[in-house]
Amino acid sequence: MEEELERAAQALYALPFDEFVAARTAAAKEAAASNKPLAQAIRTLPKPSVAAWTINMLAHHSPDAVQHLRTLGQTMQAAQASLDAAALRELAKERRKLLGTAVGEARLAAEKQGRKISGAVATEVEETLRAATADLAASAAVESGLLLRGLSADGVDQVDVSDAVAVPSALGKLPPRPLPMQRPSGPQRPSAKEPKGRRQEPPATAPPVLRKRTQPRMAAARTDSDADVIEPEKPRLHAVRTAPRPVTPSLLEKAEAALAEAEEAAADAAEEAGRRAQAQEEAAAAFVQLTADVNEARQRLRALELSLDAARKDRETAAAEAKQYARAAGKSERSAMLAKERVLRLRNTPD
Repeated sequence: MEEELERAAQALYALPFDEFVAARTAAAKEAAASNKPLAQAIRTLPKPSVAAWTINMLAHHSPDAVQHLRTLGQTMQAAQASLDAAALRELAKERRKLLGTAVGEARLAAEKQGRKISGAVATEVEETLRAATADLAASAAVESGLLLRGLSADGVDQVDVSDAVAVPSALGKLPPRPLPMQRPSGPQRPSAKEPKGRRQEPPATAPPVLRKRTQPRMAAARTDSDADVIEPEKPRLHAVRTAPRPVTPSLLEKAEAALAEAEEAAADAAEEAGRRAQAQEEAAAAFVQLTADVNEARQRLRALELSLDAARKDRETAAAEAKQYARAAGKSERSAMLAKERVLRLRNTPD
């Protein structure tokens, strides 16, 4: 049933965001006729977040971009395991370029499916794709096309992909993580209190040693012969206690890996700050231009308002003149009628 569920999920999570719920209901009804457990499993498939859906669109419609990030991530993990800081810096630059390209393709894929992506969603998409380059499980989750939520990586711990994929079996069997290179431990450096080339060992039981007395008598109960008899020295155990604790290879590797990640994060932050500064400058220039356009539009509007007032006055004047001419025409018409009647009367009157 897992294979059938994965096939159904692949079809559902490749659909436009707003069509998911209706398509899930239809798929569950269709499966219920022959396989009720499968229908129930389909019915419980969660709807992804917008960022996860955008990444699914990238995985379904531009799989090459995701595969390039996976390949780069494997190279970076190998360089981190071998503690190659120079290679990590170069790969970090390449990753920034690939991430920018992948986010752009994800935006385009989402817009083709009828949904525009906001800046906040694009940031979450970039963070998830970055996590895919840092962890094998995150890479598999992104490539599955069944992602439910965004992912994040801190550069030290493994990325948490629990409940991040609709069908966990789609992740498959992950390849083993690259093992860190073990540095030869070598012989321990001699203690500062021990001569080089000579290892101090606890002295065996030896008879009392006679040496010249240099310290004053500590107690009156001692005799002259007792004061000259010196007890054998005990092993210097305190030198072992105070010696610095050697740094284990695993701690050193983690420290260097964390340093590389910190350098990369600093470079990313600097680049992002540059982009934000450029965006601020562009926004300021756009504001100035829009302000000028608004002022120009206001001036044009004022001129049009003046023209409209003049046209209104002309219309009122023309209407008044038309009334006057209409009254004059009526008066002339009445005068003509009176004159006509008078002419008729004069014709009918005998001479």
